[in-house]
Amino acid sequence: MKIKLPAYFKLVMILLGIVLIVVIMREAKVILAPIMISGFFAILISPITAWQEKKGIPRVLAVMISLIALIAFVSGIFYFFYNQILGFSGDIAVLERRVNELVESINVFVSEHIDGVVPISGENIRETIFQQIYANFDALTKGIIATAGTLTMVFIMPVYIFLFLYFRGFLAEFFKRAFSDQYSDKVINVMNKVKSVVQNYIVGMFIVICILAVLNSIALFSLGIKHALLFAVFAAFLNVIPFLGPFIGATLPITFALLTKDSLWYPFGVFLSFYVIQLMESNIFTPGIVGGRVSMNPLMTIITLFVGYFIWGIVGMILFIPGMAVMKVIFDEIEGMEPYGFLLGKLKHGPEDPDETQEPRLLTEIKQRLKF
Repeated sequence: MKIKLPAYFKLVMILLGIVLIVVIMREAKVILAPIMISGFFAILISPITAWQEKKGIPRVLAVMISLIALIAFVSGIFYFFYNQILGFSGDIAVLERRVNELVESINVFVSEHIDGVVPISGENIRETIFQQIYANFDALTKGIIATAGTLTMVFIMPVYIFLFLYFRGFLAEFFKRAFSDQYSDKVINVMNKVKSVVQNYIVGMFIVICILAVLNSIALFSLGIKHALLFAVFAAFLNVIPFLGPFIGATLPITFALLTKDSLWYPFGVFLSFYVIQLMESNIFTPGIVGGRVSMNPLMTIITLFVGYFIWGIVGMILFIPGMAVMKVIFDEIEGMEPYGFLLGKLKHGPEDPDETQEPRLLTEIKQRLKF
């Protein structure tokens, strides 16, 4: 005998389930975030490991070589930012002096043209901003690596990546056995699509970051902005956070140019350069390199960013975008979940839209050249 539950009861259960998932993810961030990051990195370098195994290298050695190369690459990125920030610290006193000069100029203008206005206190600005920077600069510079996670994450993630790569065949077999034989083809299809989505996203975003770093550097060096390389690369990496990242990345060099240059044309030139570069990124680089497989409509992207920040902070904002793309692939293949995959996907405008199952042409050419 079937028991028919009222609609409001189902709604309450769904809401309770969502709340439970959010609470668990927030409380288990230290456990879940390293696993998710490690899984993405393992999927990324798995073709390199597989290529070495085809050449006759034992699996353990192939995994170790791939892991060491990944660690060296990531460490190089952090070392670059650490050195750049140490160099930038020498100009904090110059910025402080420049802020005081601007405040004095504003006070002179206000006192000459506007009556009854209380002058701005440069001392208060200095105490509230620069004293905090001086007091916490050692923690900021020494904590660059810590921003990527806790010490637990730093030490456990290489272990996770090694195990994911070494037991990738075992894990794939587990997922196939977890479902009945009639769904085996669909499970294999989902795993291949998830692997392709993650690889396309990470490799594609890295290529876009490199292009943006070069273009940003050219623009800032041309304008004579000091620490151009730091601002250019930092803004390029912030591009992994849609909408908010490019805005923050452009704000920093614009503010620095405003404080260090005597003409307003310099910050305007930085703004114009970054605006043009961002238009090229949105309409040319990302669609052509990353492709449509990780595209979500702007509404779901914004919601995903805020949800990711609420649950895991900055790490969540970065991870939840490819995570939602993976969920879309899974929803599209599960009977009854197709509407949710449609909700996460990009908006369709007609038959001329590219097929989402097609890999971006540039990534295809790169893989063919590397023969992975």
